[in-house]
Formats: sequence, C-alpha cells, structure tokens
Amino acid sequence: MDTRSCTIHLRTFIETGIKRILLAPASKVHPVPAEEQREQNVPGKGHIRSHYKIGPKLGQGGFGFVYEGTRCKDGLEVAVKFSVKSPNMPFIRVPGHPEGIPMEIGLTLMANKNPRAPEIIKILDWEDNEDHFIMVLERPMPCMDLKSFVKLHGESLDEGTARNIMRQVIEAANICVKRGVFHRDIKMENLLVNQDTMEVKLIDFGCGVQMKRFGYKVFSGTKIYCPPEVTVNGRYHAKPTTVWSLGILLFMMVCGYYPTEYDLDLISKRSWTRPGLSQECCQMISSCLQSDPQRRIHLEKMHLHDWFQVME
Repeated sequence: MDTRSCTIHLRTFIETGIKRILLAPASKVHPVPAEEQREQNVPGKGHIRSHYKIGPKLGQGGFGFVYEGTRCKDGLEVAVKFSVKSPNMPFIRVPGHPEGIPMEIGLTLMANKNPRAPEIIKILDWEDNEDHFIMVLERPMPCMDLKSFVKLHGESLDEGTARNIMRQVIEAANICVKRGVFHRDIKMENLLVNQDTMEVKLIDFGCGVQMKRFGYKVFSGTKIYCPPEVTVNGRYHAKPTTVWSLGILLFMMVCGYYPTEYDLDLISKRSWTRPGLSQECCQMISSCLQSDPQRRIHLEKMHLHDWFQVME
C-alpha cells in the first residue's frame, strides 16, 4: 500500500471514530477551573455535546477534525475540535488540574494564561475521554487561514501587510515561550487572519511540547519549516527553531514561494536581495534564516529590527 493510500485509510479510520464519538452517549467531562470559567463565561458542568450544537466540518488534521459549533445558552459561534487519542499520546500536568491531561489541551491552557493574549486562539471548554478529547475554541469571524489569505492576494503580500501580520505572530511566539510552550508548528495554515480587522491568531498546539533548556532530538512539525540543525546536528532548541520558522513564513509571504537552495546560500552570506523588497525586509529575512542557529536574531529582539521601524 502506497503512502497516499495509507493516509486516506487513516483519515477514514479517524473520521469514522469521530462520527462514533458524536453519536455516543455522554461521558466524563473535565471543565475549565472555576476562576477561568468566570473569566471565559463557559459551562462548567455537563458534557460538551449537551451545551454546544455541532455543525458542519471546518477542517481536519493528523488525528482530529474541527467542526463549526454554537453554544446553546447564548448562540456564541465556536470551533469544536475532536481528536482521537493515539496509543503513545503524551500527557502533561498543568496547575489547577490534579491529573495529567492531553498535551495539546495542556499547552493551549498554558498559552491562554492571564493576561490573555489576543494573538493566541482562546480555549473556552474541553473534556478528556477514554479514546478521544474535545476542545471548544473561539471562532473569529470573518477569518481564513494565512495561506488562503495570501493566495487571495495574488500569492504574495505587500510589505506593510506582511509587517502587520509578522508583528502579531512574533508576539504570539514570544508569549508562548514565556509561558513554557514551544508551539513547534508555526506556519501559514496555523494562523488565522480576520480580513476586516487584520487581527491574527495562532492556533493548533498539536505538535507542541513544553520548553526545556537542553533542546530536542525528534522534530515534530512541518518539514518545510524544519531548521537545518535538525538534520546536521540531530538536536535543536526552541527559540532558534522558532526564529527559523518565522523567517520561512516571512519569506513565503513576501516572495510567494519557498526559498531555493540558491536563496538560502545568498541569505547565509547576507547578500540576498529581491526586487521590490526593501533593504530592511531582506535583512530581516536574512537575520532569521542563518544556517547556524547561533547567528540568527534572538526571538526576543525580532520586534526591534529596523524593518519594524519603517514608516508605512
């Protein structure tokens, strides 16, 4: 069986499991703690399916599906994510919860700590069941993922729009790190853009992990955003990896394509330019995409780069 067939069969298996979950009787719920309930105004008791009306499917990922949802008590429109548990799915302990909870839920809760960051998707409710877990998330409207947004604008963005988006994504990445969360999969598909307000939100912590000082050996994320040290050294660290992924993101937004080996070679020599892009933008990209992680700009200093000081 080829890879494509395996993927189709896996998705069919997962979707069948999700349909069974939707039709199954209610089971144990793990509500958001009382203090968070008051802040977020969410139901603290009862099963999610009795408090939310589940609508059409919005999208799907590796082990889960996202559906439109409506909160019954006030009509709030939400996104409801159902995820099937894998046999080796990691758990995490989060303050306020006596038992370990699925890693994705735990990291999303950590990233949502007060004060709440508008650049990070808000978790409203969740529950952990034997073979699956469910998360209820805010659903900004109108919105689309950044990949669709860029395509809608002719496959690339002007610098002003890209700068506005990058400023928010960098803020989201820094907040995650400060709260002990390494998202590990910042990419166009995991960023929602409100076309009316140009607000950006980071979503999907499914590839994430807790921050640690000594780095990581196994990469979990999207291959094209993977930094070179993963294959060269077999070890990578959270902040330089995040900077690399942000550099790829910016390159693709303003250039409309993934950097070639020739591009990356010029970037490593800090001699890369592109017609139509400002010198500051080219320098910003080059400061992120250095093959040596120690030569990359620091995540905490990205927002101070000259590119962000340019007057619109």
